[in-house]
Amino acid sequence: MAQGRLTLMDPPIEDLLDKVDSKFTLVALGALRARQVNAYYNSLGEGLGRVVPPQVASVSGKPLSIAFEEIAASKATYVRIDPEELAAQAEAAQAEVVEAELSALEGGLGQASPEEAATSAEPAEDEGPAAG
Repeated sequence: MAQGRLTLMDPPIEDLLDKVDSKFTLVALGALRARQVNAYYNSLGEGLGRVVPPQVASVSGKPLSIAFEEIAASKATYVRIDPEELAAQAEAAQAEVVEAELSALEGGLGQASPEEAATSAEPAEDEGPAAG
């Protein structure tokens, strides 16, 4: 007689939890990949090809089952972004923006527009008799 499984879930949830750091990551990764698989099947007739097709051969046609099979086969993975690294990248991007603005301002100060050049070339008129 064939060995029966204790659960209807295939692949077993324990195998899936070994591939991620928490059950919340498993839910988020599974849901994201299931949406991508669903979008792939919905866009087949359109020929767009922007969504990655399923990476495993599955007997199930359900997107969530396919996503879980991909996670179990290590075809769908995640990268945990370090908050300090993310903050450093944001700070570097902000510094680049500030530097670009400063260089634009400095470039604008060195070159005067034709109207400004004409007004600065005219002599200033006396305001009246000097007190003194």
